[in-house]
Amino acid sequence: MSRHTKKSRPVIVATSRIIKLLANITKLLSYGFHALFPDKRFTLPERSAPWLPPKGESTIPRIIWQTNFTNRVTLPVYLNYLFNRLMAPRFEYRFMITEARKAFIADHYPAEINQQYDRLQIGAAQADFWRLLVLYQHGGVYLDIDAHAIWPLANTLGKHEELYITTRRGELSNYFIASRPGNPNLLRLIERVQHNIQDSSLTNVFELTGPGVFIALLDQQAVPTVSYRHACNQGSFTNEHFQYIDKKAGKWTREQKTVPVVAPVLVQEQVPEDTTTT
Repeated sequence: MSRHTKKSRPVIVATSRIIKLLANITKLLSYGFHALFPDKRFTLPERSAPWLPPKGESTIPRIIWQTNFTNRVTLPVYLNYLFNRLMAPRFEYRFMITEARKAFIADHYPAEINQQYDRLQIGAAQADFWRLLVLYQHGGVYLDIDAHAIWPLANTLGKHEELYITTRRGELSNYFIASRPGNPNLLRLIERVQHNIQDSSLTNVFELTGPGVFIALLDQQAVPTVSYRHACNQGSFTNEHFQYIDKKAGKWTREQKTVPVVAPVLVQEQVPEDTTTT
């Protein structure tokens, strides 16, 4: 269920369409920009303070979390970042690249989880697992690198929700997740991902670590949800071309066709004891 009233939803949908139109214009212009400046990249900050002083209290910490394989991004990705800051000016921003994700998990979680995380060979699967772990530890709001709020984020969340998940086409998704630290539903999701890694029977990122885990485990009627139409959209400012321009492997949907999502467990060969006598 969404906290937005039925009266406000048409306004939000209309606003979303205007944002999408303007964002698509910037995306189109970015092709010309990067044709002129093919090597130009913009740096996403590892950590950035709120643009405005925090106001009031909230169960969900006012932190936006994002991750990517690099912090050097194209103009569309950077504009997407700036727009999210504009829509959440009282939120802190925290960003991690691949190496920082691994370091965070090493610092905050036991060896078993670190070993399971290390078995994931595709960045998107690692990011799926990391977002659950970072929200369970610190709480806040996770957004995919191409996702953007379409309404002031503080208004969307309210003050008392404990877990908030976006829905798309009637199903739970994981590109927008908001939660307090220590949420028991996050722990259930973490444990399911651990099971999937250990079992290794699933071969698709979507089912093994991604939205499929949410769909299979959570009762959509039992957790607060909001339609992407009323909270957060994807791909308006950027697209796969601009996101993966510096990554030869491309998007996870392509990468998982040639790389197993979960690496096999290496079994050490036992060296037979030398029983010869001299």
